[in-house]
Amino acid sequence: MYKLTDDLAIVQTCDFFTPILDDPYEFGQVAAANSLSDVYAMGGKPLVAMNIVCYPCSLGMEPLREILRGGAEKVWESGALLVGGHSVDDKEPKYGLSVTGIVHPDRVVLNRGAQPGDVIVLTKPLGTGIVSTALMAGVADGQAQRRLYRIMSALNDKASQAMLEAGAHACTDITGFGFLGHLMEMAEASGVSFEVDAGQIPVIEGAFEYAQMGLIPGGLRRNRDFLAGKVEAEDVEQSVLEVMFDPQTSGGLLIAVAPDRVDDLVGRLQSAGSGRREGSGECGGDRDHISTLTAAVVGRAVPAGGKGPCVRVMR
Repeated sequence: MYKLTDDLAIVQTCDFFTPILDDPYEFGQVAAANSLSDVYAMGGKPLVAMNIVCYPCSLGMEPLREILRGGAEKVWESGALLVGGHSVDDKEPKYGLSVTGIVHPDRVVLNRGAQPGDVIVLTKPLGTGIVSTALMAGVADGQAQRRLYRIMSALNDKASQAMLEAGAHACTDITGFGFLGHLMEMAEASGVSFEVDAGQIPVIEGAFEYAQMGLIPGGLRRNRDFLAGKVEAEDVEQSVLEVMFDPQTSGGLLIAVAPDRVDDLVGRLQSAGSGRREGSGECGGDRDHISTLTAAVVGRAVPAGGKGPCVRVMR
């Protein structure tokens, strides 16, 4: 973030990655939504975006057109303008955006600032990495892919607006470090610990079962190893923990809010989409409408103990 005036700052972010879905258009949509997410996590509004493209010309131009069409439509959905970009010939496709957003300096939300007693709220279900692995292994079906696409391509704009109106103390979006990795980052930056209720975590349909089958991405293992000694778990099933270590693509916002404002936040999230406060259950099912915005109250901040900030997962 860079402060320009007393009432205006810019937020600059950049992100891109290799295809996570087979359909080029859907990949473009997800990559763009993921790139825009950091701006929303800080309470900002995307203003302009530029394409970042690596593409093997040997694949022909039609897949590239679809990737760029998907990304452009997602940028337009956000209200930002796509103003150009850069492309290079590469051995493997990669796509994302450099995004410039704006925010009022007094309203910016950082990944630090959580206070003891704060309630933590998650706005998208977990499990994108596990379900993607199941799709690549040919275990998950087309319905699982549609469900995954809907969740990963959904913007965090409504969740961002809700957290601003509720006066959130801290926020981060859940991406490659997984739920527990990003929560631990917030704990260390804020000087607090977090207690997580594993039973309240929203999870994409099928993710638990795929994890139990051993269909977990390499990033999950790296997240788990990196957080060794920082995450305490009591009587929590391994598959539940794996979902919380799972690296997410274009995940939701993880918001810390004062206990007397949590009902306000949850109410705003529920008004903005099909969220719910209590219970986790599983998202999706056979319905035509797939929930992409949750209002899951998943834990609370507590004072850090003598060993310093940590995350305790309880069932």
